[in-house]
Amino acid sequence: MALPVKDQMKYWGIAAAVFFVLMWFLGDVILPFVLGGAVAYFLDPIADRLERAGLSRAMATAVITIVAVLIFTLVALLVVPTLIEQTLSLIDTAPQLFNDLRSFLTARFPDILDQGSTLHQSLEAIGNTIQSKGGEVFNTVLTSALSIINVIMLLVIVPVVAFYLLYDWDNMMAKIDELLPRDHAPVVRRLARDIDKTLAGFIRGMGTVCVILGTYYAVTLMLVGLQFGLVVGSIAGLITFIPYVGAVIGGALAIGLGLFQFWGDWVSLGLVAGIFVLGQVIEGNILTPKLVGDSVGLHPVWLIFALSVFGTLFGFVGMLVAVPVAAALGVIARFAADQYRDSLLYQGTSASTGPSASQRLVEQDAAKK
Repeated sequence: MALPVKDQMKYWGIAAAVFFVLMWFLGDVILPFVLGGAVAYFLDPIADRLERAGLSRAMATAVITIVAVLIFTLVALLVVPTLIEQTLSLIDTAPQLFNDLRSFLTARFPDILDQGSTLHQSLEAIGNTIQSKGGEVFNTVLTSALSIINVIMLLVIVPVVAFYLLYDWDNMMAKIDELLPRDHAPVVRRLARDIDKTLAGFIRGMGTVCVILGTYYAVTLMLVGLQFGLVVGSIAGLITFIPYVGAVIGGALAIGLGLFQFWGDWVSLGLVAGIFVLGQVIEGNILTPKLVGDSVGLHPVWLIFALSVFGTLFGFVGMLVAVPVAAALGVIARFAADQYRDSLLYQGTSASTGPSASQRLVEQDAAKK
């Protein structure tokens, strides 16, 4: 006989409270393990494909690890130094860019930018703030990131955790399945599959899209000759997971920088704009349909809200777990809505009885087997 719903809610509520308390107090400690788990989850389908190709799980994990180490080494040696150099250079150049913008607007719109105008004062204040605080803010962010993340722990612990989790992933999933409450196991399995489908579509799919577009933007902008093309491309690719935002922010930043660098060279400016237009065409018609699909189920507003809330409450670790938690809550919310539509509260006492949402899930699982 199953526990009453009231008791089940109490136990699950306690488990959720313990989870959030642990995240609150152990956020910095569990960061390498969260990252390692995310890496293992991301790479598990590749390991499964290698197994189907004839490799053992140990060999598949070893092959993935060797390739990942080679890629990481190449990125660390070739990309990261240039990225840091361009970021520092952009911070140093930003005050001069604002001064050039002010001079440009003053020469062409003298009435708008007189000494007492609001726009003139705003630009002057922004330039002074960047000049006095830009380097300080970057150094503070870098110092805080180093103190929170602890680069040595990330470089050592994350790969080790990812390796062992990837190697034992299928066994861990089997053990977790054995611990599910027997009465609710079919429903939990179905919900878990829906959550995994959402996460696979978003994290794996959008993660791949972000990497491809970020690389495309960075390489093409550097080929065009944009001074800070690597930084702009990296920023645009990083925030591509929010529809249109990555292209809009990256395009505005690239065109803004291009105006100062290529003023009068309209061909180069047109190429910069065309890069982002082509990127949007590729993303909307090729990358997103092929890699993400239409059944992700994570609305951009819900995603931004989850990132904001979890980032504020739990810091960097909260931002890492925001997407999985948002996906899980979205799937559970849809399941709860189905249950509500099957309830007497929605249908009323005159409605004909039929199988509930959870019963339909069990029946669908049985039919698949």
